[in-house]
Amino acid sequence: MAQAMKIAIVDDEQDMRQSISQWLALSGYDTETFSSAEDALKVLGPDYPGIVISDIKMPGMDGIQLLKKLMGADSTLPVIMITGHGDVPMAVEAMRVGAFDFLEKPFNPDRMSELAKRASSARRLTLDNRALRRELSGGTQIMNKLIGASPVMERLREDILDLGQADGHVLIDGETGTGKTLVAHALHAVGSRAGKKFVLVSCAALEEEALSKRLFGPMMPEDAQLPAIEEARGGTLVLEDVEALSDTLQARLLSVMNDQGTPAETRIVAISNLQEAGKTSEDVLRPDLFYRLAALRITMPPLRQRGEDILTLFTRLSEQFAEEYGCDAPQVSAQEAAQLLQAPWPGNVRQLINIAERAVLQSRRGSGTIASLLMSDHEEMQPVMTTEGKPLKEYVEAFERMLIDNTMRRHKGSIASVMEELCLPRRTLNEKMAKYSLQRSDYL
Repeated sequence: MAQAMKIAIVDDEQDMRQSISQWLALSGYDTETFSSAEDALKVLGPDYPGIVISDIKMPGMDGIQLLKKLMGADSTLPVIMITGHGDVPMAVEAMRVGAFDFLEKPFNPDRMSELAKRASSARRLTLDNRALRRELSGGTQIMNKLIGASPVMERLREDILDLGQADGHVLIDGETGTGKTLVAHALHAVGSRAGKKFVLVSCAALEEEALSKRLFGPMMPEDAQLPAIEEARGGTLVLEDVEALSDTLQARLLSVMNDQGTPAETRIVAISNLQEAGKTSEDVLRPDLFYRLAALRITMPPLRQRGEDILTLFTRLSEQFAEEYGCDAPQVSAQEAAQLLQAPWPGNVRQLINIAERAVLQSRRGSGTIASLLMSDHEEMQPVMTTEGKPLKEYVEAFERMLIDNTMRRHKGSIASVMEELCLPRRTLNEKMAKYSLQRSDYL
């Protein structure tokens, strides 16, 4: 349920303030009253979470002056003016300044409620759009995709926020399927280049001549795009599979980086996806290029090191696929939860995504198990286990957290329904939610 919209009532007459406040409170609004425009301005800021109803004729600062101040601070704030009988010129002036509408005394309370409803809807839309713009500009939306409460994920998010504010080039490495490209997007989104170009080039997808042309030019007149170095100027250039660059192209890239100076005009984020056993990006990149790129470095944690994040990710992914396919998400048993936690996950998050989708599809058909999906991915592995053992307590706690999380989501935060389904007294449920950092507000 959405939080009640606030309504600030500004009127020097106490009886009028109280009557308006009581009527609107009965309609479900959260009201606050002010006896003067001066007092109101101490509270009414640019992001005030509501609307304003103000009398026009007041001692000291009148309603028109208050309206001008409010419009100067936030021109989208809906202000409804109350005018005396026959004060048409004042009403016209108020509308010209930016009032949402006006009420003429004596007014019909139902008319006031209808105006308050329309103004509140407009305000909510404005605030939601404003929050969305801030979220996108701040990179919050992308950061929220980096799901997980494990220590390695907490550290990863901190590193992204720190490195995002820096100017240097970045090297991202780690196992396949760990989300390196997502992190490159996040680095761009949380930094000073967020509003600039983000250009991604896969170095392994092109032959050397075509890659050289794509990166550095020259482009032919018929080519629709600029060379990537020019296209990304002032922004971020992401080089996937940077290890695929030949010695010649590595030298040319280093020359461009040296010409830019420090701080770099264009940030280069290099992603290393080495597949050869025992090889690292340091082994295949020329030393001077490697050290320029690796001055700032992020190594992605493999999924098998992320503990109960595996269950959290599986739950979110299966819910998304269930919604896409129009069916219920599969319920994970304690045994299946342990199998998910114990699997080696060589394909990391990318593999988990595939398993979650296939689990939803087979659940829709009413057949198959999660264990069978894991085994089909690793037929040579009997049984599906990692070499890293964990205490039984960790498996139990991970499953317990997942079970409470799933049940809270299914019941949209209804504590009573969760208590009934899990046969838990309220105090025990509260203690477990606090233990696992689960907030009821996240499920409403």
